[in-house]
Amino acid sequence: MEFHKILVPVVGTKADEEAIRLACRLAKKDKGKIYTVYVLTVKRALPIDAEIKSEIRKAEGLLDQMESCAEEQDYEIETDLLQAREAGPAIIDEAVERETDLILMGVIYKRRFGQFSLGDVVPYVLKNAPCRVILYHQPTA
Repeated sequence: MEFHKILVPVVGTKADEEAIRLACRLAKKDKGKIYTVYVLTVKRALPIDAEIKSEIRKAEGLLDQMESCAEEQDYEIETDLLQAREAGPAIIDEAVERETDLILMGVIYKRRFGQFSLGDVVPYVLKNAPCRVILYHQPTA
């Protein structure tokens, strides 16, 4: 399999760095590009382009951290901060726009009502992705 364009959505969990490392390994073989995005979800009460300074600072710090992680792998990535009402559709739109071959998402073990849960974003991406999707599950301690 060849992956020339890989999209890695990040949210600020430990699984993000591992997802970036895996993306670097997959992209190196074919000299592919890695696009890392953070989707800042904006509440409906605010305009979509509202500047939420504290959230933007947090997101930019996380994207800088992902760039450093990729540099440790001797790879360069492109980062982007997106603002949207919902993360799932924003990730899919980005994948379509960039014509990605792969969406690689790091996921952590979450519980909802006592059951393992992937939340809302991961199932949406799996259902609507225009390309392959790899979920990197962070092992539980």
